Amino acid sequence: MKELFDNISIRSSKLTTKAYSTSFSLGINCLHRSMHNPIYAIYGFVRFADEIVDSFHQYNKRELFNEFEADTWKAIERGISLNPILNSFQNVVNQYSIDKELIKTFLKSMEADLDVQEHSEESYKHYILGSAESVGLICLHVFSGNDKALYERLRPSAMKLGAAFQKVNFLRDLSADYKDLGRVYFPNLNFESFKARDKREIEADIDRDFADARSGIIMLPRKARFGVYLAYIYYLNLYRKIKHIPVEAIFHKRIRISDFRKFTLMAFAWIRYAFGML
Repeated sequence: MKELFDNISIRSSKLTTKAYSTSFSLGINCLHRSMHNPIYAIYGFVRFADEIVDSFHQYNKRELFNEFEADTWKAIERGISLNPILNSFQNVVNQYSIDKELIKTFLKSMEADLDVQEHSEESYKHYILGSAESVGLICLHVFSGNDKALYERLRPSAMKLGAAFQKVNFLRDLSADYKDLGRVYFPNLNFESFKARDKREIEADIDRDFADARSGIIMLPRKARFGVYLAYIYYLNLYRKIKHIPVEAIFHKRIRISDFRKFTLMAFAWIRYAFGML
């Protein structure tokens, strides 16, 4: 009967992913079928942790987060949890021998959102390490299929890709994060005097991350390559759209990629992938 419960659990993780991110769901569908459930499970875990610190304002968020963290470690140790999201996640952690330090680092960054409103250079780097780079490495455990040599070879690029995605999100959500949550993620940045020069400096950093990430995508196993490449293409196009708008526009609207454009990008990515043009 545990198998039935595990099936219900992964369906919960899949439902969570589709409810929160159609783009991420599309990317998962472009991975090999054997990778779908593990990545759904990882996304569900990450999404729930983030949701606690970002959305549950009418509740004691620290208490909820502490319970979630404690339950995470219990689930991994026991090999089961009555929380379906954590049950799915512990299955992946144990199956792929995911480094526990990556999970600790991720949870530490999520916890920082309960207290930190503005970041220094140092705290920003630590936050990116946990919220983005560690998540990229958790996924890399699945993509590399427990091949330790391949994992180590792809590790730097996976971290850069996670960082690029997170920084694009920060730039896109700059206004909402400040107005709704009182947070400014980019270090030593004054939201009230945010200028085009500040935007260009942030963009130069993101440019480097995208450039460093690309080489790793080419080396990914074929089972993972297209899905990750599609996510790369999607975020790169979102970033380019943000890059070409004036700084004032960031304060007034959330930049998006239309569904039609997403499917166009998918076709473009498939052609490049199929003909070895990555």
